[in-house]
Amino acid sequence: MAASELYAKHARVWLPDAGEVWKSAELIKDYTPGDLKLTLQLEDGREVEHKIDPRTNNLPPLRNPNLLVGENDLTTLSYLHEPAVLHNLKVRFIDSKLIYTYCGIVLVAINPYESLPIYEADIINAYSGQNMGDMDPHIFAVAEEAYKQMARDERNQSIIVSGESGAGKTVSAKYAMRYFATVSCSSGEANVEERVLASNPIMEALGNAKTTRNDNSSRFGKYIEIGFDKTHCIIGANMRTYLLEKSRVVFQANEERNYHIFYQLCASSHLPEFKAFKLGCADDFHCTNQGQSPVIDGVDDAKEMCKTRRAFSLLGIGESDQMAIYQIMAAILHLSNVEVKDQSADKSRILPDDVHLMVFCELMGVPCEEMAHWLCHRKLKTTTETYVKSVSKMNAVNGRDALAKHIYARLFSWIVGSINVALKSAAKQHSFIGVLDIYGFETFDVNSFEQFCINYANEKLQQQFNLHVFKLEQEEYMKEEIPWTLIDFDDNQPCIDLIEAKLGVLDLLDEECKMPKGSDDTWAQKLYNTLLKQNAHFDKPRLSNRAFIIYHFADKVEYQCEGFLEKNRDTVNEEHINVLKKSQVDWLLKLLEDDEKVTRSTNKRTSVTGRAGPTQRDNKKTVGLQFRQSLHLLMDTLNATTPHYVRCIKPNDYKSPFIMDPVRAVQQLRACGILETIRISAAGFPSRWTYQEFFSRYRVLMKQKDVLSDRKQTCKNLLGKLIKDQDKYQFGKNKIFFRAGQVAYLEKLRSDKLRMACVRIQKTIRCWLARKKYLRMRESAITIQRHVRGHQARCYVKFLRRTRAAVIIQRNVRMWATRRRYQQQRSAAITIQCVLRAYMARKEYFKLMFEQKAVIIQKWVKGWLARQHYRRTLRAIILLQSCVRRMKAKKELKKLKVEARSVEHIKKLNVGMENKIMQLQHKINEQHKENRELSEKLNVVKKTQTTEREKQSREIESLRRSEQETRAKAVTLPSLLEQLSFLQHELENTRREKEELEEYTKVYKEQTQQVVEDLNVKNSLLNRGKDELNKLILEQAHQLTDIKTNVENANQLEKDLTEERSRYQSLLSEHLHLEERHRDLKEELNLSIVRNASYESSSKSSHTRTDSNYSSSSEFSQSFGSTEGEDGTIQKEHETPATVDLPILLKLQRRVKELEQDKHSLWQQLDKGEAAQQEKAKEVAEQRTVGRAELDLETLKRQELESDNKKLKLDLNELRKSLTNENSEMAPPARDSLPYNILLDQLTSSNEELEIRKEEVLLLRSHMVRQEALKHKDSALAEGLKLDLSEIPSFQDVDRSTDIHTLNEDGELWLAYEGLKETNKLLECQMQEQDRVHNEESRKLLEEVNKLKAEKEQQQKLLTQSLLLPEDARIDASLKHEITRLANENLELMEQKEQQDQTMRKMKKHLKLYIKKVDDFEASGQQKSKTSVMSAPVRAVNITRKEKEYRGMLEYRAGDESRLLKNLVVDLKPRGVAVSFTPGLPAYIIFMCVRYADNVNDDQRVSTLLNSTISSIKGVIKRRGNDFEVVSFWLANTCRLMQCLKQYSGDEVFITHNTAKQNEQCLDNFELSEYQQVFGDLAIQIYRQLIKCLENLLQPLIVASMLEHETIQGVLGSKPTGLRKRSTSFSEAAVTVEVLLQRLGVFYATMQQHGVDLDLIKQLVKQQFYIICAVTLNNLLLRKEMCSWSKGLQIRYNVWQLEEWLAERELTDCGAKETLEPLVQAAQLLQIKKKTEEDAQAICTMCSALTTAQIVKVLTLYTPVIEFEERVSPTFLTTLKDLLKDRVESSTLMMDAKKIFTVTLPFTPSAVALETIQIPASLNLGFLARI
Repeated sequence: MAASELYAKHARVWLPDAGEVWKSAELIKDYTPGDLKLTLQLEDGREVEHKIDPRTNNLPPLRNPNLLVGENDLTTLSYLHEPAVLHNLKVRFIDSKLIYTYCGIVLVAINPYESLPIYEADIINAYSGQNMGDMDPHIFAVAEEAYKQMARDERNQSIIVSGESGAGKTVSAKYAMRYFATVSCSSGEANVEERVLASNPIMEALGNAKTTRNDNSSRFGKYIEIGFDKTHCIIGANMRTYLLEKSRVVFQANEERNYHIFYQLCASSHLPEFKAFKLGCADDFHCTNQGQSPVIDGVDDAKEMCKTRRAFSLLGIGESDQMAIYQIMAAILHLSNVEVKDQSADKSRILPDDVHLMVFCELMGVPCEEMAHWLCHRKLKTTTETYVKSVSKMNAVNGRDALAKHIYARLFSWIVGSINVALKSAAKQHSFIGVLDIYGFETFDVNSFEQFCINYANEKLQQQFNLHVFKLEQEEYMKEEIPWTLIDFDDNQPCIDLIEAKLGVLDLLDEECKMPKGSDDTWAQKLYNTLLKQNAHFDKPRLSNRAFIIYHFADKVEYQCEGFLEKNRDTVNEEHINVLKKSQVDWLLKLLEDDEKVTRSTNKRTSVTGRAGPTQRDNKKTVGLQFRQSLHLLMDTLNATTPHYVRCIKPNDYKSPFIMDPVRAVQQLRACGILETIRISAAGFPSRWTYQEFFSRYRVLMKQKDVLSDRKQTCKNLLGKLIKDQDKYQFGKNKIFFRAGQVAYLEKLRSDKLRMACVRIQKTIRCWLARKKYLRMRESAITIQRHVRGHQARCYVKFLRRTRAAVIIQRNVRMWATRRRYQQQRSAAITIQCVLRAYMARKEYFKLMFEQKAVIIQKWVKGWLARQHYRRTLRAIILLQSCVRRMKAKKELKKLKVEARSVEHIKKLNVGMENKIMQLQHKINEQHKENRELSEKLNVVKKTQTTEREKQSREIESLRRSEQETRAKAVTLPSLLEQLSFLQHELENTRREKEELEEYTKVYKEQTQQVVEDLNVKNSLLNRGKDELNKLILEQAHQLTDIKTNVENANQLEKDLTEERSRYQSLLSEHLHLEERHRDLKEELNLSIVRNASYESSSKSSHTRTDSNYSSSSEFSQSFGSTEGEDGTIQKEHETPATVDLPILLKLQRRVKELEQDKHSLWQQLDKGEAAQQEKAKEVAEQRTVGRAELDLETLKRQELESDNKKLKLDLNELRKSLTNENSEMAPPARDSLPYNILLDQLTSSNEELEIRKEEVLLLRSHMVRQEALKHKDSALAEGLKLDLSEIPSFQDVDRSTDIHTLNEDGELWLAYEGLKETNKLLECQMQEQDRVHNEESRKLLEEVNKLKAEKEQQQKLLTQSLLLPEDARIDASLKHEITRLANENLELMEQKEQQDQTMRKMKKHLKLYIKKVDDFEASGQQKSKTSVMSAPVRAVNITRKEKEYRGMLEYRAGDESRLLKNLVVDLKPRGVAVSFTPGLPAYIIFMCVRYADNVNDDQRVSTLLNSTISSIKGVIKRRGNDFEVVSFWLANTCRLMQCLKQYSGDEVFITHNTAKQNEQCLDNFELSEYQQVFGDLAIQIYRQLIKCLENLLQPLIVASMLEHETIQGVLGSKPTGLRKRSTSFSEAAVTVEVLLQRLGVFYATMQQHGVDLDLIKQLVKQQFYIICAVTLNNLLLRKEMCSWSKGLQIRYNVWQLEEWLAERELTDCGAKETLEPLVQAAQLLQIKKKTEEDAQAICTMCSALTTAQIVKVLTLYTPVIEFEERVSPTFLTTLKDLLKDRVESSTLMMDAKKIFTVTLPFTPSAVALETIQIPASLNLGFLARI
């Protein structure tokens, strides 16, 4: 493929950039060979030109298609180069928040600087057992691959974790070890896994520190070998450490810290146990305050100290050793604060009162003066003398620091050795997995000895890595049998030789260290002289003579020579060590002794090599030599294992989450060998496809005729057409290998083909849409035209109509205007005439009025003058008369005065004066009263006059107005006068009517007031009733609230019960697990004892029987303890008793012997008793045969009589029913009627015949009994039957008449007479009962009629009252009445309900009794009928015998429990039993044996049988727990046995479902509710085991069928998978959903066949579907390639098939469908639109069953399979997170696939009758006998 094809217009390339390293650009025009520049456009729109070197013609690297961006494996990229790798990592890390990526065999891990929820136990379970290519990249996938290869290949493995400080190496190694600890299968309280993990906090505390790049940087390298046994369980571990950074103990750079342990000690200094160390805060000590950063954000050193101490304790390091470690650490802190004073240039001293020195010496137990002396002095030895010389302050400080470093290093080594001892296992190690956590390539501004050693180690590891990658490539090519061409790669062996070869850097350094006056400068000169010109990887800086440069594989590094010799020597003053050896602290002396042992061993090894020196100092190994040897040992170990690589990348130097610095990332990618891996892969054939994958992906590029049956040949033909250069690809056995860029070319062809197909489809669809639109538009145009034309026509017609109407309107308007004008003129003329005539009339009228008024005035004046004259004359006459009369009166007065003076006259006058006065007074009172009445009348009259006056005045005014009107309308005056007279008449009538109405109103008011008073009384009554009803309603409301509260409490209690049941079941499962583990441990512990025991003792112990003295309660408690049976057969299953003590064993053997002797004696007695019984039975049989013939005839006759008697009884009963039947169509006949007489005659004859038959039966029975009694009177049978002639009743004592006695000596006639009397009494009672019923019904009907009458009257009364009320009051009254009526009805209904409940309870009791009697009668009748039928045809020959009635029991002998359970439980094959026999047959057989033990009242048998059953079932489940049929079978039988124990317990809760026969078979003597609980617990245990078995069977099918299988493969194509292929892709025997459904159907059918309860099956189906949902969703969340639109469609189709499976089996109500809801929503989430905020809100509403973490994870992983799909934008994810932030839910990512729903065991009574159960002969249970 030419460059011109690749570098065409719109092709995208990468350009170098200083800031971003690489920048994307797009070609604006095509490239042609020979061009010197490319015209490009950047993403920001700028145009640039890229120059091309004509010599090299190096074009910029091409970008991969968007389809390949963000892939899990970098090797799947078509173009493998640095910018593609960087961009893919950036997209995954920043956009998708994915920190792991594969690069071939390497796992690239980028530190997110944020806690991610991807390391929980459910994630570990999801990766466990999966192939590495099946899941998204993860450290757990690498760990699983190493674990799997170790188990499969039996080869040791190594996980090499490398990276620079802060990249996350320690965390990755920690998670790998956690994975091994989780998936391994060992157990124990403080097991090896926990101890291995406990070493992490200790090593982090002592070996990790804060640096400028990392808060928890490991300052040493470590290699942990985790040992496994043959079962691949962790049995131990071993740790090796490399190059501890001892200088950090005494020096830290700015913003750095010392090792964490020092700060943890200072933070815990307040604890009582640390008071003696005299510590303070970290700022108080010189070795912890140099970095000025004593605190790490988010880290509590006190809590970390607690973790460290807990880890020490877990690893078995005692409290005393821990305190000694902390004491030495505290001493180092104090030693760093010892102050050295200057005395002179070469002298120094320490003050004797230096507090820190005193504390140091106190803690170390050494003399203070001696230590102070030797800290400032040193000893020089010559051949003859020894000198003590003072040292300068600098040398003294260096010596002090060297001592501190030495002590810390020795302590660190001792702790590592102690950890190794704690992790060491006594068992033999079969294999191991090593985890190497070692420093990555380092380069700083100042690089010293530590960086040199680190980079040297990385050179060795990189060489090993390159060789391994090259080897894998070679193996792949050889396996596929393709031509192999050597791939050139950069071999860093020259650089390694420069460091470690003879006369290399380390060799020259060791040589210079041996020189007495060796220094860093002389060593530098030696390096220049020896290596500068001879080695191309060595160079000298231009401006320095104390540094050198080495060109490493990653970069060139400049090392400063200062300090190299001192650090390589690592010397400490011997006198300091000698002072420490005088310590009184034993622990310190032990530490120094270990140091001496190491030194001696070193000397011995040195002497062997032949380099013996004169002193110990000369023989001491240098640090460089030690590191080189340990590194060679490490490389040997790694080369002997299969390596797995983890490269940790630090994204930025600011510890910001999910931000990547491209420059730093590229540096690390180059340093860790990722790019070298890419280069090696790109040099060969990096892209690899299987033939099936290639065919499925590029099927669209073929024509139908090109598709052959041979997929391999088809692919070859296609590639021959598409790619002409055959060097660009190779055909292997199973794969096609492509060179770099070829997959991108094929993807381009495929994309172009799909685009053309899309264009064609779009063209056709657009044509169809356009034509459809045109036709629709044409039709619409025609319709519009039609409507427009119609509209126009209608408008024209409307115009014509309007024109015609306008003409008519104009005509009429003109006519109306003319008429109006005429009328106005006419009216005006008339008005003028009227006014004129009125004026003339008024003028004439005024003239007449004037003349009339003048006449009237004259008349009044003349009258007044006449009256005045008359009055004057009258007054004069009256005056004259009064004068005359006065004169006469005076004369009379004088006379009277004279008379009055006389006494007699006075007396005469006084007589009657008083009476007159009284009369006058009375008259005056009457007059006053009259005056008052008159005044009142006058007032009334005045008022009436006033009103009349007002009325008249108003009338006058009205008359005036009318007069005025009359004057104005003089023409109409006569008519108005007539109207006035008429109105006056009407007014009078109205007045009369008004008076009448007032009278009527007064009467009506009185009546209304009376009605209102009555209504008020009734209203008050109704109000009281309303109040009472309100109170009743309130009470009912309170009752309802109480009921609701009770319901809520019940729901809460039910919820609590469910939770408690769940907790109980989980605790039960844990208890059973611990029980099994305990049992296994006991078996392992006792195995040696059993082996040493003799065969005789073991055989005796195998036949021991259970001690009969043990109570049932003790055996009940023992039922939880073990699974071995009570017999020798079960003990043969390798289950030994848990006995360890030998004396106890001997006592038990003696006890066994005694029991065996007792057993033999009992068997002998039993045999004797059986022999005696057999002899007696023979005698009885002989005696029975003697009288058999004589009784046969009488027996036959008795049977005939009894059958006739039965028929007569039936006739009599029918007759009685016909007489007493109330519901018969005809009434009973009246007395003395013809039918009545006939019936009476029939009754009489029947009674007579009945009496005769009774007499005969009684005579026959008495005769037979006497003969039997006489025959066997003296025989042994009489005793067995307990027959006595005295028990035969005599009738001599019965009170009866002498006549009856003489007529019938035996009393038979009297008995018949008594029976007749009882019959008559019965009939009489029935008649009385019938009369009473009729009377009761008539009384009820009468009460009902009276009640209806009263209700009718009340309704009429209320109706009349309501008619008088207004509308609102009427409605209120009707409502009140209705409320009252309903309340009364409710009360009556409640009373009726209570009565009916009482009646129902009584009837149920009677019904139970009647059912029992009927069943007994039917059973006896059937038996009699069977007997009669069988005896009828052979009546003269055979004698009928009753059929045996079984009692539902199985008799067995004591000690047969072992045989029973061996045949019925241990050796039983479920498949044969389930197919052939009744479901639950073993449970029924065991329960029938329990019934027998209960019947004989033997508690020992009951407890032994049930305990042995439990043990046997547990043993079967333990041995065959992985067999689904076995577990399902015993789940069904255990539940059935538990339900039988409940059903036949006699409890009222359970017996209601039984028949009468089953109730008779209830247990009589023992209450086994405790065993019900035990069997319930056992059923729960089996249920959980069944779920585990189902999970194990379904687990391999779920992912393959629900996710990986495609119904139509290759519709959308699969993406390239790179080096790590999916294990299940395109397999020959593909696992489809049909396979899964078939397996589910087999499970369902098996459980139904075994008789598992339907409710339990529904719970199991729900659990199965939950497992399917959880496993599928968890894999979806961990597999990026599965998160696509097409996969969502496939998942929804698969879920639909599961739902159809449920519907077919009518299981839709079991809750299984709801468990699939998270998976359904996840599939919908993959298919829904994901762009706008409305889409985000729709997702929030739809995904209610998914957590926020799951929603975001699915959208983050969403990957387009084709180019036409789009990724989810970060903006949309941010919007969605904002909408989901208020959700209250779990933060976990994965579903708990191990979750087991709480199981409820429903009670389902059995309809199987125990007496009908037959024991198959195939079960070999012949020793059981049905009773």
